[in-house]
Amino acid sequence: MLRRCHVRSTWTQVSKMLRHFTSAVMGHVISIGTDITGACRSPRRDPEFQKSINQLVAMAGTGKISDREKRHVTAMKLCADGLVEKAIYIWEDILVDHPLDSVAIKMSLGMGFRLYRLRDCLSRVMPHWTRDMPHYGFLIGMYAFGLCETNMFDQAERMARKALQLDRGNAWATHTLAHVLETQGRWEEGIAFYSSTVQDWEPCTMFACHNYWHWALFYIEKGEYQSAIDIYDSQVFRRASTSGGMLDMADSCAMLWRLEMEGVDVGDRWKGIYEVCRPLVDVHVLVFNDIHMLMSYLRAKKTDTVAKMMASINDYIECCNCDNSDISRDVGVTICEAFAAYSDGEFAKAVDLLNPIRYKVCRIGGSNAQRDIFNLFLINATLRSPLPKHHRLAR
Repeated sequence: MLRRCHVRSTWTQVSKMLRHFTSAVMGHVISIGTDITGACRSPRRDPEFQKSINQLVAMAGTGKISDREKRHVTAMKLCADGLVEKAIYIWEDILVDHPLDSVAIKMSLGMGFRLYRLRDCLSRVMPHWTRDMPHYGFLIGMYAFGLCETNMFDQAERMARKALQLDRGNAWATHTLAHVLETQGRWEEGIAFYSSTVQDWEPCTMFACHNYWHWALFYIEKGEYQSAIDIYDSQVFRRASTSGGMLDMADSCAMLWRLEMEGVDVGDRWKGIYEVCRPLVDVHVLVFNDIHMLMSYLRAKKTDTVAKMMASINDYIECCNCDNSDISRDVGVTICEAFAAYSDGEFAKAVDLLNPIRYKVCRIGGSNAQRDIFNLFLINATLRSPLPKHHRLAR
């Protein structure tokens, strides 16, 4: 499971296993966990997915399985119900007893990403792993990302480069190094790094689009917008339109919005990504995703879809009692309203909505680099606001 974004055939293998060994509890845990961490499937809106979860719970209740497997099933059910924090606690508890459990590691990291917990889970298990163990390189690649997200950039870079020495195709380590280089303003180095290693990380189909997105960010930072647009057209949007991956869709929306804030005319590209995002108008699995889907609806000027999504979010908040609905209530709706105001040219309103909650934005999930769009958004809105006070805030 630690390798799953690096091997194209992994999920073909999982499907084959489940066909031949229908009672393999951990196989079902891995399959369902992938759907949940991908943030594209929600049992609330997907009866077939809910059925799979119910079958897993029933299987655990009748089969002869270990205590560890039972805890995995319990955590997965909690996660599916939106009680992510409780689920993470169980996975981390499993790791106290079984620090080599790759499923618990992957789920703790994947779901911890939503709650901005990206380092400590891995730091606790690292002493139990050695270089000669399978997947050690992938573990330290993910650990490097946790270090980067907690501003330990020198350690993160050393760990990422160590992981790449073990395996040049380690997409997590590649991604982590890109984060370090972008954060430190080493844009030329980042472009050179990506262009010289594309043959190594591109085969990781799950992460390739996101790495292309980071590559484009280096060009945006340098002001070489056409190079960024070329990557968007040839890679980011193309992959988002075929993969069905929520991360790929969010990357497409974020990239276009960033370009527009730089004054770049993106033409009719919003229409294309809108069509990709449109079916997800009422799939509220992660606030971060909702906001990015809304970007496409706003910029494609689909007012009916915008209204439908805002109504759907409010209904979700009223009827659901889970971690994500709480975050949506506390910060998500306000962020959506700020983006809507900005899109309508009401820049002062956008500032007044986002500024009071700007230090809470980290609750929505995503990385520091992904959430940087909200810092850029606020700066841009303050500069475009007619109020002198907002201009002073921009300084």
